[in-house]
Amino acid sequence: MTDVRRALPSVGTLLDMAPMRALLERAPRAVVTDAVRDAIDAARRDPSRTPADDDGWLALVLAALTLREQPSLRPLFNATGVVLHTNLGRAPLATAAIDAIADIAAGFSNLEYDLESGARGSRYVHCVALLRELTGAEDAIVVNNCASALVLALAALARGRESVISRGELIEIGGSFRIPEIMEAAGTTLVEVGTTNRTNVEDYRRAIGPRTAALVKVHRSNFTVSGFVAEVAARELAGIAAEKGLAVIEDFGSGLMVSLEQYGLTGEPTAAQVVRGGASLVLMSGDKLLGGPQAGIILGTTAAVGMLRKHPLARALRVDKLTIAALGATLALYRDPARAVRDIPVLAMLTQSGDEIRARAERVSAALAARGVASTLVAAESTVGGGAFPAARMPTSAIALAGDAASLERRLRLAAVPVIGRVADDRLLLDLRAVPVARDHAFVAAVAGAVA
Repeated sequence: MTDVRRALPSVGTLLDMAPMRALLERAPRAVVTDAVRDAIDAARRDPSRTPADDDGWLALVLAALTLREQPSLRPLFNATGVVLHTNLGRAPLATAAIDAIADIAAGFSNLEYDLESGARGSRYVHCVALLRELTGAEDAIVVNNCASALVLALAALARGRESVISRGELIEIGGSFRIPEIMEAAGTTLVEVGTTNRTNVEDYRRAIGPRTAALVKVHRSNFTVSGFVAEVAARELAGIAAEKGLAVIEDFGSGLMVSLEQYGLTGEPTAAQVVRGGASLVLMSGDKLLGGPQAGIILGTTAAVGMLRKHPLARALRVDKLTIAALGATLALYRDPARAVRDIPVLAMLTQSGDEIRARAERVSAALAARGVASTLVAAESTVGGGAFPAARMPTSAIALAGDAASLERRLRLAAVPVIGRVADDRLLLDLRAVPVARDHAFVAAVAGAVA
């Protein structure tokens, strides 16, 4: 029997085909050539895919070209029910932040230029006034994420000396990020106190010695500890530190700026409350509950922040103009807390009631049915994600698509506009909590286009 793979056309033969001229006008010849090779390789791996005519080869090459032209970073629908999903980019930005990025990206700006004096300025002044106003902090500096904020804080205040931290706060979060390793990288010696479940004031006092520079407190991320537990509040640590002339560094993490208790989300302090605890430095993320761009926000005393601003690492960890623009616009929304909850996508998603989501799910399910996609509604729970409110569960109504869950999940994940759901009990569930309300019609089109 003749092996059909021997009859596959050469790259040059396919490039010379008349139907390929349109592709060569659309994309650089080198890119089209690579797409032709991809098409031939696909046919070689699976002879059943070998086209029967020129139009068939055009379609196969076009599909390969489309894949090659596709950007690596792509928008998608987060239907997992996890709002601050790190793998899916955490917080989507408010319209005001997106507009601010566009304005600054389109031209030049006063990033490091003082308009009043006409002399060189500093990028570190941007967003500081808003952060002071909203949190009550004396000063602030913004770096590129919360991990780098911790590195900078420790390097500036405790390098070559000791930092004391509770064993119950030596955590690991996503991506194998471990507090002990980050402290080592910053050049400070870790001194563990207390136990996994209980640490008290005297544990810290006994650990303080002539080489101690800082007392460190870290927000537990992605888990809770309950039962026979005890920990020391930053306010108590600040009292000890004042006696001994030490710094207190508190990694607050979540970046919550307004209380969400009225929406059933309790147990997470706001940034202003943490600042009032008296820590020398308070660190938090910009792209978690704050709802802004990825950034590490450091709030603190004038003296402590001043040391960070002068440290050599500050330049290596600084943020760009687009981050500053987005963060400034996001922070400005918090001047009116009601507007912030309405206009910042993360807050709007978290504060949707179970009834509101069920009504949306019913409409979306009906729209899918009209396009030939069968589904049912099931009661489920959404989570906050991002290490914030780790024990919180929000009631939701998920759309369970009819059919093989694994096959549906793959088809939606590989769609032109990917839709990422979650598989539970052998069903693919799509939770609308993290899908913007204004995108419901586009969501229906994306799902139906992939599985109908």
